[in-house]
Amino acid sequence: MSVTVRVPAKVNVQLAVGAARPDGFHDLANVFLAVGLYDEITVTPADELRVTCAGPDAGQVPLDRTNLAARAALALAARRGLEPNVHLHIAKDIPVAGGMAGGSADGAGALLACDTLWGTGASRAELLAICAELGSDVPFSLVGGAALGVGRGEQLTGLDVGGAFHWVFAMAERGLSTPAVFREFDRLAEGRAIPEPVASRDLLDALAKGDADALAAAVTNDLQPAALSLFPELSATLAAGRDAGALASLVSGSGPTTAFLARDAGAAEKVARALRDSGTCRTVRTAQGPVPGATVV
Repeated sequence: MSVTVRVPAKVNVQLAVGAARPDGFHDLANVFLAVGLYDEITVTPADELRVTCAGPDAGQVPLDRTNLAARAALALAARRGLEPNVHLHIAKDIPVAGGMAGGSADGAGALLACDTLWGTGASRAELLAICAELGSDVPFSLVGGAALGVGRGEQLTGLDVGGAFHWVFAMAERGLSTPAVFREFDRLAEGRAIPEPVASRDLLDALAKGDADALAAAVTNDLQPAALSLFPELSATLAAGRDAGALASLVSGSGPTTAFLARDAGAAEKVARALRDSGTCRTVRTAQGPVPGATVV
């Protein structure tokens, strides 16, 4: 028997970042939107815990117990007194180290797959608690749709969305480390007051109405200056998307994937073609959101 779970990528339509806390984390107001780029995690009984991965950038994915999918299996097994003897296979399509929560998606997917395979009967609340232990973005990967994350981003409130939004994603030639981007945020913020992060009412209203123009006017990412400081070439990608007619362009999360909001599917394809022709990025994908979170298939 095996269980396969499909998990989406995310884009942050707002990422408001507060000052560094004593524990080294930052308080966030993080508005997540799940989008239709997916990893699939298949869990099969085995003699020992093993991780394999196939797909774009699979060579960059750790296959030891530091992998979030492996950590998820270990965490659930420990809570239930089970041996985590499973083969976790990741069919990867979400960019690696791209600011789209690919690793978090794998953790959430493996957790749901192991829960299903083992029949643990864990409640949704327990699964979300394990997700929060694994990482700040992991709970949203389980939930999907659209949500506001506060605290480290792991405390979620679901959001209403009035329609589908069309996105183009440009993948960069190399990755960016999320901790490095936060360190650069702290360096750039040194000596100035950082306001408490709060969700934008205009942005939440735009999501609820399904209004792409209003959403474009409200998207923000406080990590974008730090990402551009570490990876200045991203500025050319952002400009290429804007020049092609994107309603909004921004770095996705901690980057380096760049995200472009389009008015409709046709406009998204036009932006995608222009980005492919620009020579400023490695690959380009289109996707809609919101979509459901981790789902057994």
